[in-house]
Amino acid sequence: MNSKIIVPVCLFGTANLVSFTTMAAEKEKPIPNIVFIIADDLGYGDVSCYGQQKFETPNIDRLAQEGMRFTQCYSGTTVSAPSRACLVSGLHSGHAPIRGNKEVEPEGQAALPANMESIFRIFKNAGYATGAFGKWGLGSPGSVGDPNRQGIDEFFGFNCQLLAHNYYADHLWHNQERVELPGNNDGGFGVYTQDTIHQMALRFIDENQDKPFFLFLPYVIPHAELIVPEDSIIQKFRGLYPETPYKGCDEGCAAFRKGGYCSQTEPHATFAAMIYRLDVYVGQVVDKLKELGLYEHTIIVFTSDNGPHKEGGADPDFFNSNGGFRGYKRDVYEGGIRVPFITVWPGVVEQGETDFMCSFWDMMPTFAELTGGKVKATDGISLMPLLTGKGKQQEHDYFYFEFQELGGRQAVRQGDWKLIRLNASKGEASKYELYNLAADPSEKTDLLTKYPRKVKELKKRMEEAHVYDPEWPLLENERTTD
Repeated sequence: MNSKIIVPVCLFGTANLVSFTTMAAEKEKPIPNIVFIIADDLGYGDVSCYGQQKFETPNIDRLAQEGMRFTQCYSGTTVSAPSRACLVSGLHSGHAPIRGNKEVEPEGQAALPANMESIFRIFKNAGYATGAFGKWGLGSPGSVGDPNRQGIDEFFGFNCQLLAHNYYADHLWHNQERVELPGNNDGGFGVYTQDTIHQMALRFIDENQDKPFFLFLPYVIPHAELIVPEDSIIQKFRGLYPETPYKGCDEGCAAFRKGGYCSQTEPHATFAAMIYRLDVYVGQVVDKLKELGLYEHTIIVFTSDNGPHKEGGADPDFFNSNGGFRGYKRDVYEGGIRVPFITVWPGVVEQGETDFMCSFWDMMPTFAELTGGKVKATDGISLMPLLTGKGKQQEHDYFYFEFQELGGRQAVRQGDWKLIRLNASKGEASKYELYNLAADPSEKTDLLTKYPRKVKELKKRMEEAHVYDPEWPLLENERTTD
């Protein structure tokens, strides 16, 4: 696999293996904190440093200017829960413990396994305080997948990603405590939950400023529904764009505040305002780190869990949210899985851009090497050599993705070549497509019949990457197995 580092990175005065022990011993290089920000359904082109032209994201852009901007980073897969499961487990979606969005009554989604090796436990074992603030969706309250049972010291936000569809929900969770929001009862608009979650995250930084911490910020924005408070941010965008009102689920609708999306008369302005609000949050996190003298020894990552959505009145074509790539959320084309990814590590990661190919499952081995930890099983590779400029950077042989819904979808990328399988659950009715991303990044020209040997090679990769799990049957023979 060929890769080109557009701007080289360097490390000033540290060893090749940056471990918890060695960094602790260097007084001039304190143990780095980690702030990992993951937006929800933010497309590759939804921030201005990745090409957005209809609004600006100055704080996220500043991160890109001060750190490394990746142009070929992939999410775990093309929807929320399994993509995040790939991130926290270090496994791609053919091996991950959660491979789809599966609801659990009365609230929550399918749970991560008990005692699972995760990025949170990597940091816990290294002596870090761990916090998660935002959307979880990886285990209902009290289950083995509950955040507090997965190595997270403090959680605040939505346990259930379905209820996170509504920004004026009637409750959130603080660890094991259900926090009622009475101002939002009976259709009220008392508390914009994202503001409250964000303030709790800033408090976590304050309370843990004297120890190393891993802060996981899975913000809900810009996932539908499309709604923001009536403040100066929406005023900034109101009237700038043509609007087609969206009729959604309001009071009287069975799914009102239970996952249904609200109506919105100004979906374009509201969408822009939501991402701008997210950008403000990012700026406030950076300001807090600088205020406390923590910025210079904090690693900040900004990314998204998958491609842009089309729900609730969202219009990704109007905003070019997929950055010119084909597809959206739920697609395994580039637009559904290629995401913005920015890493800032002052004094270590040099400013610039890289086209090195990486993925969410690389975070586990990267964080393990950073802290001196060990990983028993992972599909990822450590990015520490790339980030520090020290040592030889390993490269992936291939990347694999699968999606449970819409007939089942699979994709494998090896170098410039990408094989897609649609209707994977329908046996002989499934369809393959082949693309060369170097020549055709928008995946417009199907080369399936021209390169049969390449198709055969990538089919073999696809077959070996998918491991059967009875909880997540994908292929036709699996779905008929008792």
